[in-house]
Amino acid sequence: MLVLSRRIGEEVVIDGGIRVRICQISGDKVRIGIDAPRDVCVDRAEVHERRLDFTTSPESVCSTGN
Repeated sequence: MLVLSRRIGEEVVIDGGIRVRICQISGDKVRIGIDAPRDVCVDRAEVHERRLDFTTSPESVCSTGN
């Protein structure tokens, strides 16, 4: 795992097409903004796990219907 330090407004770029920006820091919570192509599934871990529980194939876990 890569661990980075960022300030509000700074970004991390993943694979040239995904941007993760630090939007707000309040106490022990950090709000992030994620800009990714439509075909990239972005979920919180707990939502992703629930999706896995209700699907039979990994390819359909984050399908957008497109």
